[in-house]
Amino acid sequence: MVCRHCVEAVERALNKAGVSEAKVSLGGAELPDEEGSDPQVMARIDRELEASGFQRLTGAEAALVERAKIIIIEHVRNADCHLNLSACLSDHLHTDYSVISKIFSAREGRTIEKYAIAQRVEYVKELLSYRQLNITEIADRTGYSSVAHLSRQFKSITGLTPSAFIKAALPRIPLNKV
Repeated sequence: MVCRHCVEAVERALNKAGVSEAKVSLGGAELPDEEGSDPQVMARIDRELEASGFQRLTGAEAALVERAKIIIIEHVRNADCHLNLSACLSDHLHTDYSVISKIFSAREGRTIEKYAIAQRVEYVKELLSYRQLNITEIADRTGYSSVAHLSRQFKSITGLTPSAFIKAALPRIPLNKV
């Protein structure tokens, strides 16, 4: 879960599975002990999560990758963070970046850098769709060194320049398709 919409979807799935006392937050859900240890309840939860496009994570590596995704999204959207991404991940996860990177790439099939770029481009698409900022302001807000750099990276990911994206007014493509 990487956004508030995901949290809401997981809460709905848990309610459908008959679990109403769960504490859901970005990256996780805490179940009451009696429900979390019941295999039948867990099977219902798994079915409902899968129907909503989610799956329950088990294992330390899966949890590390999900926490890394949340940190990456927050890092991309936080212009005030003065750490580079690798330092930010290491600091928040209390793990050496090389370990995080190796696990992330193995489980996701892409590097942290590619995931961060996709998130950054998604943020640019979101800001473009609001039509409240010009491209220079968007480049500044999203941490690009120049409009040219933003445009090159945006086109390499989406196939469109930012101005062509605005003109086309295309619907946003989910990240799992990038």
